[in-house]
Amino acid sequence: MTYTIPAPRTTVPTPAATAYLISSGDLRESANTAGWSAQVALENIVATALGNHGWTVVRGNGVDPVTGHGFISSQRMGLEVFKRIPEDAPLIVAEAVWQYSHHVLAGLRSHRGPILTVANFAGDWPGLVGLLGLNAGLTKMDKPYSTIWTVDGTDQWFKDGIHSWVTEAAIDHDSSHVRDLPLLADSAEKALGEALADQLLRDKAIIGVFDEGCMGMYNAIIDDELLNPIGIYKERLSQSALWAEMLVVSDEEADAVGNWLLAKGMTFKLGDNDALDLTLGQLRWQYKMYIAALRISDDFGLDAVGIQYQQGLKDLCPASDLPEGLLNNVDRPPVTSRDGARVLWEGAALPNFNEADEGVAVDALVTNRVWTAMGLDPATTLHDIRWGEDFNGQFVWVFEISGSVPPSHFENGYADSVGWRQSPVFFPAGGSTIKGISKPGEIVWSRVYIAAGELHLDLGRASVIALPAEETERRWQSTNPEWPIAHVVLHGITRDQFMARHKANHAQVVYAPDVATADKALIAKAAAFARLGVKVHLCGDVALG
Repeated sequence: MTYTIPAPRTTVPTPAATAYLISSGDLRESANTAGWSAQVALENIVATALGNHGWTVVRGNGVDPVTGHGFISSQRMGLEVFKRIPEDAPLIVAEAVWQYSHHVLAGLRSHRGPILTVANFAGDWPGLVGLLGLNAGLTKMDKPYSTIWTVDGTDQWFKDGIHSWVTEAAIDHDSSHVRDLPLLADSAEKALGEALADQLLRDKAIIGVFDEGCMGMYNAIIDDELLNPIGIYKERLSQSALWAEMLVVSDEEADAVGNWLLAKGMTFKLGDNDALDLTLGQLRWQYKMYIAALRISDDFGLDAVGIQYQQGLKDLCPASDLPEGLLNNVDRPPVTSRDGARVLWEGAALPNFNEADEGVAVDALVTNRVWTAMGLDPATTLHDIRWGEDFNGQFVWVFEISGSVPPSHFENGYADSVGWRQSPVFFPAGGSTIKGISKPGEIVWSRVYIAAGELHLDLGRASVIALPAEETERRWQSTNPEWPIAHVVLHGITRDQFMARHKANHAQVVYAPDVATADKALIAKAAAFARLGVKVHLCGDVALG
């Protein structure tokens, strides 16, 4: 019998002093097209930096004459591109925009040469967010890599990093701000955290996930084998079920949600062009999604819920961000069970993990329980690590997310909340954000992530500060003016330390009323996670009593 045996892969040996370059892109062609010029600028910076060392940069794939860009825009395309890259070649993944990590992870997993991820430190396109998501994915699959970023390629720090990579195939970053959680002294906060962890281990909890893998975030999927030992189980739900439930919510119920928001002082920037403006019709569908999410969560007895949204639903209905921000707020429009007998989660937030990020799910669930037990506002949200710059001698981060921030994070709650339409580039069906400026105050920030096959928590303290109105507006215009913004100063962590260490595109934030309370709440949260068996790391200046 004759068999057809596939031929082995053959590649041309990598020339000396040569690196291949690829760029993972968006699944949405509108985003790829819009961001291509920023990507070209970044690739020119990278090529110049390596050229200064006598190196040549070869693109792994050319610009597609049909789409007009050179992004890898699907997992299949990524597999094909990697067939043409020598497996031992030095490889650069350059990211100036948001990217879907799964487009390139298969090729990166089996690649044998040194890998460098690089982004431009800029606000106009979320390349930093894409870089951190990709880095987190590489960390999760235990793949060695180096990483670097730059504003314009002229800073010595970037030049030194490139020199290190071309000579040593590695870049070392300062991690002196990180320490493992020490043995905590006995305190009421430690006892509370451990008791809440014991309760979770004993009684267990369910997180409802409306389809995993939002926007290619491999790092945002936590396998059951890691979740179940800490008492958390998944209810895997379909976005089609959410849409089906939205179809049976009446217009009257939806309009009641809108009237409640208006009575609370929330305003909306409305127009008549459905393709470009926020419209009343879009809002009605968002109110129906809010009601549907609560009722399905009630059906399954969920303790937290996450909506993927970015694939599928974005082509069907307006964005999920307004409903998600409302879910995380204690004070929110009342929704009854289908029979009208009960108000669902009355006087309480239903923890929501935006973009179905399960690292956020674990964090939000535990945070909600700790903050609630301490009598604090448990409203929590994720933020993109979007960008930042110095202001009056200190580095101030721009934390933004596409609209799902709870209104209690603003000084005057709903009265400071304005609904803007989501960008047509990313959200063809529109929908409202919850635009506002996060109030000055003390926050605890954190991230649950996977490294070396285990769950880890990075935990730190920060302050949200007020900036002059013109500076806030400049930062909004440099990023996404339709999204909520937080001006964040991390305690004891530099820009580059944070970027090098953070293993996610998202950070979780929650407020405390003052410094002393924030420090105590952090201890309770750390104690809870340590009791669950999660490896806890303190980042920056953290007071443990």
